[in-house]
Amino acid sequence: MATALPVLEIGLVLLVAAIVGVGARRLGLPAVLGYLAVGLLVGPFTPGYVVDRQQIEILADLGLALLLFEVGIELDLRSLAREPRGVLVAVPLQVAIIWALGAGVALWLGSEPYGAVTLGLVAALSSSVVAVNISRSRKRTTDADTERALVVWAILQDAVTLVAATILAVLLAPGGESPVSALARALVFVVLAAGVQGWAVPRLLASVKDQPDSFLIVAVSAALATAGVGAVLFGIPVALAAFVAGTLFGIRPIAREARREVLPFRDLFAVLFFVAIGTLVDPAAVAREPGWLLVFIGLVAVKGVVIGLLAALFGVPARHGQLGVGLAQIGEFSFVVLGLGVAAGVVSAGQSSAALAAAALTIAASAVGARLFPKRPDVTM
Repeated sequence: MATALPVLEIGLVLLVAAIVGVGARRLGLPAVLGYLAVGLLVGPFTPGYVVDRQQIEILADLGLALLLFEVGIELDLRSLAREPRGVLVAVPLQVAIIWALGAGVALWLGSEPYGAVTLGLVAALSSSVVAVNISRSRKRTTDADTERALVVWAILQDAVTLVAATILAVLLAPGGESPVSALARALVFVVLAAGVQGWAVPRLLASVKDQPDSFLIVAVSAALATAGVGAVLFGIPVALAAFVAGTLFGIRPIAREARREVLPFRDLFAVLFFVAIGTLVDPAAVAREPGWLLVFIGLVAVKGVVIGLLAALFGVPARHGQLGVGLAQIGEFSFVVLGLGVAAGVVSAGQSSAALAAAALTIAASAVGARLFPKRPDVTM
C-alpha cells in the first residue's frame, strides 16, 4: 500500500494535465502551457494540495530524456546540410547575439560571470516543441515555407546548444575539476555514444525489426541507458546525454522508424516533465526580484526581432515577422541550461523562477501571436 499514493498522484496529475491541456488547445494556446499551469497549482509554492515532487521528477527525467533523444534524431545532420546556406549562418549568429546581450544585461544587474553566461544562453534558445505545434496547428496561418523555417530554425538552435551547453557544463563542472579534464570526459562519452547509438543499436534494431514489441523496448531502453551512462559515469546532464545519443543515432536510416515508436512514450512522459517544471516556479521569489521577469521577457522580445531581421538579411524563405514571433519564447533546452546553473549555484532561485515564469508567458504569447498574421498560404517572403 505504500506505493498506492504515488500511483494515485501520478494518475491524477496526468489526468488533470490532459484535461487542462485540451482546454488550452481549445482556447488557441499550446497544451504545454496547461501542463505548466497544473505543475504550478500542485507545486510547493502555491496554496492547496502539494504533489510528491520526487516521484514526478523521476518520470519527468524520463520524459525529458526521451524528448531530447527524439529531437536529436530529428536534427539529422545530413539533411540540415541541404538547407539554404543563409539559415545555417543566421541561426548561430542569432544565438550568439542574444547570448551575449543576455549575459551583458545579467552582468550589469550584478550576476557573477558564470551566472550571466548561463542566463544569456537560457534567453537565446527557443522551443522545438512549440515550433512544431505552431506549424501543425489546425488554426495556423503560416505558409509551407514559414512552417519549414520555424522547425529548421528551432532544430538548428538545438544543434548549436549541443556545443554551447557542453562547454557550459564543462565550465560549471563540480568539485573544482579542471575544464580540460571535464572536456576530455565529454569527448570520451561522445565517442562511446557514437559506438553504441551509431553502430551497435542500429544493428540490434535491424535484427528485431520483425518483432514490434522487442523493437520498441530496444529503442527506448538503449536511449535511456546511453543517457544514464553519460550522467553516471561521465557527469553529463541526462538530457544533454540523451540529445547527443539521438543526434548520433539519427544518422542511421532505421532511426526514422525508431522515432515513430518512441513518440507515444515521449509524449506521455513529456507531460510530466512540463508539470515538474511548473512545480519549480516560486511566485514569491519572482515577486522579490520582479526585474528578472521583465528582463527575460524583454530579451525574448528582442530575440524575435533579431530572428526576423536575420531571416530577411540572409534570405531565409519565410514570412520573416511571423517567423520571429513564432520563435519568441524560452524553450525546453533552456530548462536544461537553467538546471546547470542552479546546480552549480550560479543562478539564484529568483532568477530561475523568473525564467520559468517567462517561459510560460512567452510560450503563450508566441503561439497566439503567430496566428495573428493573415493567412497567405502561397506567398513566400
